[in-house]
Amino acid sequence: MKRTIIIVSLLLTLCWSYIAHADNGVIHKISFDFYGDSIIINNLNTHLVTYTEKLSKENIQLYYQQMSASGYQPIIETLKAYKEQHNPDDWLYYQLVRKTAQYLSPKEINYEQYTLYKWYLLSGTGFDARLSIADSRLLFYVQCDENIYDIPYYTSHNKQYVCLNYHDYGKIDFTTTQFLRVEIPVPGAENGFSYKLTRLPAFSPADYEEKDIAFNYQNIDYRFRIKLNPKVKNIFANYPVADYQLYFDMPMSSGTYASLIPQLKENIANMGTRQGVDYLMRFTRYSFLYQPDGVHFGKEKRMNAEQTLLYEGSDCEDRAALFFYLVKEIYNLPMLVLAYPDHVTVAVKFEKHIGKPIIYNGEKYTLCEPTPQRKDLPLGKVSPERNNSTYEVAFVYYPDSK
Repeated sequence: MKRTIIIVSLLLTLCWSYIAHADNGVIHKISFDFYGDSIIINNLNTHLVTYTEKLSKENIQLYYQQMSASGYQPIIETLKAYKEQHNPDDWLYYQLVRKTAQYLSPKEINYEQYTLYKWYLLSGTGFDARLSIADSRLLFYVQCDENIYDIPYYTSHNKQYVCLNYHDYGKIDFTTTQFLRVEIPVPGAENGFSYKLTRLPAFSPADYEEKDIAFNYQNIDYRFRIKLNPKVKNIFANYPVADYQLYFDMPMSSGTYASLIPQLKENIANMGTRQGVDYLMRFTRYSFLYQPDGVHFGKEKRMNAEQTLLYEGSDCEDRAALFFYLVKEIYNLPMLVLAYPDHVTVAVKFEKHIGKPIIYNGEKYTLCEPTPQRKDLPLGKVSPERNNSTYEVAFVYYPDSK
């Protein structure tokens, strides 16, 4: 059921997407769809503030003053109301900020203006967001304590700030390019940002498409027709490379979960725990094509369980995430995520280990390889080339932490 929020003259309801501007540059109404919820802001009297000046600290400060005096507070209040009612995770909330900024100032028309709108809306709704400039480049940062590996960051007053728009510029040589930080104090902009996701949007059933997958287990062919939502790709298009825990803990959307998990549970209902985990391991290993990130995306990209189902190809990190998710949802067993120099895999703790154990904190775990190897590895076996390789325990899961 769709929910409605009324704040003075602001309304969240269901409607077709459009944005209405008056000829004199005054915004009267904004409306757009946001993953099943439509956002409408009615009865605005907001002057669209344009940015056409050269990037400089002084010009951006003046622009902020102009925006603050031009009637944008109703938009800020609507975003705050959405956040308070729906409690979206920060990454999803940022997608709402991006879409709002796009409707106010399309990215393809004036990139600097679009970026300033994102900064204004994110900081105006409580996040500690910052700006840096160099020549014609405008970088947009937010305070975040998590480990992020493939985008720039800096520290200030013992706080880490990660860049939210680096992907728009490709590579920047920070050894030769000196960025100037634009310090603008925004009242109430004190909250840190997290990339952690605890749930995906409540997508409409019409958003899903069906996909057939199949594999063979003990000479029996198993076929699945699962529901997947292409919009999930958009949500994670610019999601950075971060710690494995963030990906392995991510949930599935309700439609995908309902189309897959009950089928798997039914198929393994008469199996013991070990055989059931073996089934899930081989389902993950053989239902999808193996494809390195460099070939598939042209760069490193870690995916969660649902993304792994969405794409035709996936690598070891992605399959480990899917297998981990399936074991957690169906058996909720203790697990380790093991990171070798060139490989990621999972070890599961059974009542009695199988093969040579992985020992962690005095407990014995069984290696379960969800990625195709040169040999068809059973439970408890590692590929021969990694027999003597070192590994790092990148993430530990205990059932009581679910």
